[in-house]
Amino acid sequence: MISFFELLRQNRNYRHTWMGQVVSEIGDHFNNIAVFSLALANTRSGLVVSGVMLSRAVPAVMAGPIAGVILDRLDRKRVMITSDLIRAVVALCFILTVHRKDTWLLYLLSGLLMFASPFFTSGRSAILPTIASKDELHTANSLTQTTQWTTLTIGTFLAGASVMQFGYAWAFFGNAMSFLFSAWAISRLHAPRGGFRPPRQALTEAEVVRPWHEYAEGLRYMRSNPLILGIALIGVGWATGGGAAQILFSIFGEIVFNRGPAGIGIVWGCAGIGLLIGGAIGYWLGHRISFTNYKSTISLCFLLHGGAYVLFSQMRNFFWALVFIALSRAAVAVSSVLNVSQLLRHVDNKFRGRVFATQESMVWSVMMVSMMLAGIASQYYDPRTIGACAGVLSSTTAIFWGWANWTGRLPEPAREGVEPEEVEVHGEPTV
Repeated sequence: MISFFELLRQNRNYRHTWMGQVVSEIGDHFNNIAVFSLALANTRSGLVVSGVMLSRAVPAVMAGPIAGVILDRLDRKRVMITSDLIRAVVALCFILTVHRKDTWLLYLLSGLLMFASPFFTSGRSAILPTIASKDELHTANSLTQTTQWTTLTIGTFLAGASVMQFGYAWAFFGNAMSFLFSAWAISRLHAPRGGFRPPRQALTEAEVVRPWHEYAEGLRYMRSNPLILGIALIGVGWATGGGAAQILFSIFGEIVFNRGPAGIGIVWGCAGIGLLIGGAIGYWLGHRISFTNYKSTISLCFLLHGGAYVLFSQMRNFFWALVFIALSRAAVAVSSVLNVSQLLRHVDNKFRGRVFATQESMVWSVMMVSMMLAGIASQYYDPRTIGACAGVLSSTTAIFWGWANWTGRLPEPAREGVEPEEVEVHGEPTV
């Protein structure tokens, strides 16, 4: 089994991708904490936080189909660099919001930032099997997701403390610089076998002017593969409560526990610690469990996730609230690592950009509704009540997945992303 350190030492392309990921994602969390804290400091309203989240969700949903088609048409490396450069400019403009009491500019810039994001995030997922060898793929996927959760932990802790100490403007400036670093890191990638443009026949005139047909083709591909569709739908199920959770993290840290920007950072940071623990467990399991046991594990993960989130929402003691939010996120992380590994093995390269972008859009669509309802509910109901409802909704994902598994609706498909003999195998399953 290839270790994380061996992968970073031996694989130059992955090392640069990883470096860009670390810096840009820490910068992202500086932006998140600063924006949510600024909005709450000016208004003390959960509805405004909901508005900010919706202003991010709607453009992300709109960008998904476009990003998917472009990533399956053009050089994915160049698309990712362009996304980083655009986000650097937008992130710098957030400095203009610091001394304003109105919130419309926060909404506008948040929307622009998130519209550009799927072109990078889906592109990073799509190129992973290109820059990682057959023996490195599971390790690369696990490290990519574990890094995402490490940066969540570090970034939110640092952001909460930094905003308290140095103010909002420095947080926004740091976010802009992080995107420039990411663009530089991605520019250092060297084209491996086949390059970063997915193989395909030349575009016809009809395809150039009617990209929707390509996107619809990707939807048909997902629908024809029960496992890929099932993984997409459990993301939707999680988002029914997960959208509300994005708002509640800030409300619990700033208002319920009355700990200001640092409180928001601590809640998000402990959620990140849970994700790290879950990512490590998912990495370990990915080498050992059979496909059948993988499907059973997903159901257990979502039951644990929802139950722990309900307990988090009811805790009066800040320490125990942090323990349960970490446990909830650990369960999500195990599911995420295992699911993405399955997608990398089973999704055909020519559809990879559309599959990842479509899933991202589906999740954001449902999160958008969840966030909107949570924001409205926060004007009338206690945050703890809303949190309990969010946890229960996320747990229902386990029911759908379990039903599909028990009725034989999730057969293992052919491995189109990676050949069967190229997947890491380490003895008989032990779980």
